[in-house]
Amino acid sequence: MQKHGILFLLLTVAGLVVLGIVMLFSTSAFAQDSHGDIYFFVKRQLMWLCVGLAVAFFAARMDYHFWERSWWVWFGGAFLLLLLCFVPHIGLRLNGSSRWINVGVGVLQPSEFAKIGGLFFLAWWFSKFEEQSRGFLMGFAAPMAILGLLLLPILLEVDMGNTALIGATGVAMMFVAGAAMRWLLLMGLAGVGGILFLGMNISERQGRLLAFLHPDKYPDEFYQQLQGLIAFGSGGVDGLGLGEGRQKMLYLPYAHTDFIFPMIGEELGLRITLLTVTAYLLICLCGSLVATNARDRFGLLLGFGAVMMISLQAAVNIGVTTSLLPNKGMPLPFISYGGSNLMVCLFMIGLLVNVHRQGRPLVARLAPALLRARIQPRL
Repeated sequence: MQKHGILFLLLTVAGLVVLGIVMLFSTSAFAQDSHGDIYFFVKRQLMWLCVGLAVAFFAARMDYHFWERSWWVWFGGAFLLLLLCFVPHIGLRLNGSSRWINVGVGVLQPSEFAKIGGLFFLAWWFSKFEEQSRGFLMGFAAPMAILGLLLLPILLEVDMGNTALIGATGVAMMFVAGAAMRWLLLMGLAGVGGILFLGMNISERQGRLLAFLHPDKYPDEFYQQLQGLIAFGSGGVDGLGLGEGRQKMLYLPYAHTDFIFPMIGEELGLRITLLTVTAYLLICLCGSLVATNARDRFGLLLGFGAVMMISLQAAVNIGVTTSLLPNKGMPLPFISYGGSNLMVCLFMIGLLVNVHRQGRPLVARLAPALLRARIQPRL
């Protein structure tokens, strides 16, 4: 399975990327009115796909220990990009959030790069301070405080989703690194409580939470998720057919980005919907196998963090679009329109490929067990 796991991983990612391009062709017909080109979003996504493939190839070829030595560069760069979101004429404020910066040819979402910075930092920290991983200071307080330097600007952008995603991935990496469970549980409870507190004290987020709890009393706030459920129901088992979906005709907002998953259900049906969910489970399984066979502790944490970042993001998007979670704008990895997210997700796949290329061979992993068997006294 170790030998073929990376192959299954790459084929699964390729399938999701192709599905994303096909669904963009189908769901972006409105681009003719908004941008004067029916293929506007498809062309942009293909451009970012080329950039993402180049970045993934670089990550697959570059020794992953390079990121261990230079983690502070990427961590600091991500922090500076996050600060640019609050600089006039550079940062863009849309829908009540300041999450983007204007780079001339398009926009970037710095929180996507914060995922990489946080990933590199935590993998470096717990590989360097392995012996102190179970202590409170070096195994919990210090790494969470430093990671908080990235989380605070994202939270101030009013982006609670990515704050929770990076924080949850950090807690999962700390668990794998051997941090004390009691501190991680307290951190998890504090994080959930903090997000609920902020959500109930920010009017727009408060409406989303209340709509999730009482959809019949807040139909306006629940509208997007309701249309998503209608899309799933309309598609049934077989779907209406590619390009035949009705919700994309301005009934379902953001049908080409955060809510592209219901469009898959409406046009391609339950079978392809379940196959898409299975694909993300396969990425989680194969990626975890790659990480566990890493040559060293940094590779293990790096690979596991990349897998968790992609898997948790997919889980949140699927949970939101099926109304299992409160509404939160988060793209579906490899499928939703969004250049920054696509590039970062492909970069993480490149990291996993590199971890696999340098992974321990089967003989090396069995050697300790074989040695113990040989020296075990015979009775």
